[in-house]
Amino acid sequence: MQFYLDFEKPIVDLERKIKELREFSTENVDFSSDIKKLEKKAAKLRDDIFSNLNRWQRTQLARHTNRPYTLDYVNNIFTEWFEVHGDRNFRDDPALVCGFARLDGEPCAVIGHQKGRDTKEKVYRNFGMPNPEGYRKALRVMKMAEQFGLPIFCFVDTPGAFPGIGAEERGQAEAIARNLREMAALTVPVIVTVTGEGGSGGALAVAVGNRVLMMEYSVYAVISPEGCAAILWSDGTKGPMAAEALKLTAADIASLGCVIDEVIGEPVGGAHTDPVGAAAQVKKALKKHLAELRELSGEELVEQRYQKFRAMTVVGE
Repeated sequence: MQFYLDFEKPIVDLERKIKELREFSTENVDFSSDIKKLEKKAAKLRDDIFSNLNRWQRTQLARHTNRPYTLDYVNNIFTEWFEVHGDRNFRDDPALVCGFARLDGEPCAVIGHQKGRDTKEKVYRNFGMPNPEGYRKALRVMKMAEQFGLPIFCFVDTPGAFPGIGAEERGQAEAIARNLREMAALTVPVIVTVTGEGGSGGALAVAVGNRVLMMEYSVYAVISPEGCAAILWSDGTKGPMAAEALKLTAADIASLGCVIDEVIGEPVGGAHTDPVGAAAQVKKALKKHLAELRELSGEELVEQRYQKFRAMTVVGE
């Protein structure tokens, strides 16, 4: 299913014209010169639009329906994927996929949020918002990975943890807090990549890593723009204003100098225009950072992670 954002439509219209000209081209009627002109115009338009996106537009891009999700990155980066289900307590949570795989032959653990594309899958995946059993499942896989000395790769893409009554009754806050504590103490490399939305504690519960990376058009914030607007102005429709105030884009977060370690470039137009190319960029970054973390001992990994997150705070007296 193809989906286009408002600011993408001028590019889509040009691409449709190019496609039509190609279909009408014959040996007797040659539109090659017109096609080249339109292709050049489309490329320039794409560069102009995507080099001047505001924060709200980048937020929309991070939520794009066609944007690659965790399982897309699993299929394009890893091999021998084996998914683990259930938390050994309540049930399985499809909003958070966890399992084991190989990165260029090396065994590893993979954990990530999974949204849905059509209505049926969105409901099944709970729109990528985990319940406490999802976080318990993730922690179960993390501890198994630690036992066998396997690196852990986490992919973050969630509006936040599910705020339902049932989730709270089953210990949502406690599950998130436990994950934060346990991740901080893991003695294996943990590399986190924010691929879409990094929303609040729902993201942070699987994002305490030695390295935290962000895709170019991803966002990372303590609250969604709509949620922020609802609190500040009692009007969720003022999300664009809140997005500007939150400064939640990858460029904004990178400018802080202490929250993330790298911004991974995306194909022009976003990861959804070339999922395979985007995955190749992610894989390159994962391998680079894993090679660097392999030089550290288990104790050094814990200390590095501790100091990394301590450095994000400022204490005033």
